[in-house]
Order: sequence, then structure tokens, then C-alpha cells
Amino acid sequence: MESNVLMQFKDLGLGMVLALSALGSGSGAGIAGMAAIGAWKKNYSQNKAASMLLVAFVGAPLTQTVYGYIVMTKLYELASRGQYLWGIGAFAGAAIGLSAYWQGKCAASACDAMGETNKGFTNYLIVLGMTETVALLVMVFTLTILGKLSAAG
Repeated sequence: MESNVLMQFKDLGLGMVLALSALGSGSGAGIAGMAAIGAWKKNYSQNKAASMLLVAFVGAPLTQTVYGYIVMTKLYELASRGQYLWGIGAFAGAAIGLSAYWQGKCAASACDAMGETNKGFTNYLIVLGMTETVALLVMVFTLTILGKLSAAG
């Protein structure tokens, strides 16, 4: 392939890490949001108080977009020096995005349980924290390897 054609794709890793992280965040928040709305509807139909704590569950997957942005900024530093790391951007973004997606599914279950019982908020947050940890680890490990690649290049 000609080098000018390859240059068109030089920023692909940057776009992918942010886009895939954001896709997971949006999907996860959407899934959890639908569950929260369902829990509130059930509470309202039974003339019970609807817990606004469910909003915390809905918002939990959004942080993964920030992690994708942080990795993207480090990839930008390398890309500006001619190191185009598409694979790292793609796989880090996919891992972070999947963490957000599954966190949203866990959050949906938390919304259902909390809406039904109005109990267990801390327990549910612990589970969401565990799924969040996957994204944090991917971000940290990716930044570590990017730092080593930056020093080597």
C-alpha cells in the first residue's frame, strides 16, 4: 500500500479508542436507564416512593468514555511523532467499551432489585465497581505500555 494511503488512517487508533469506549458507555447507560424507568413506573403505579438513587446506577457506565479519552490523549502524543498504534487503540477501546456495556447490564439488574426492595444500594455499587475496575485496569495497563513505547521511540 502506498504510504499516502496509510497516512489517511494514521489517526484511526485515536478515534477507535474513544469511539468504542463511548459506544459502550452509551449502550450501558441506555440499558440501565430503561431499567430505572421501568422500576420508577412500577413504584408510581403502586403509589410507592421512587428512589432517585437509581440515577447513580444509570450514570455509572459513563466514566468509561473518560478513560477512552485519557488513552486517546496519550495515543495522540505518539501519533504526533509518527507512531500509529491502531491495534492498541482498537483493542483498548473495545475492552473499555465492553466493561461499560456489562456494567450497564449489571446496573439494570441493580435498578430492578432496588426498585422492588428499596434495599441493597451499597451491595449493587460494589458489583458496579468491580465491572468498572476492568476498564480502569485496561486504561492503566495501556498507558503503561504506551509510556514504554514513547520512551523507546
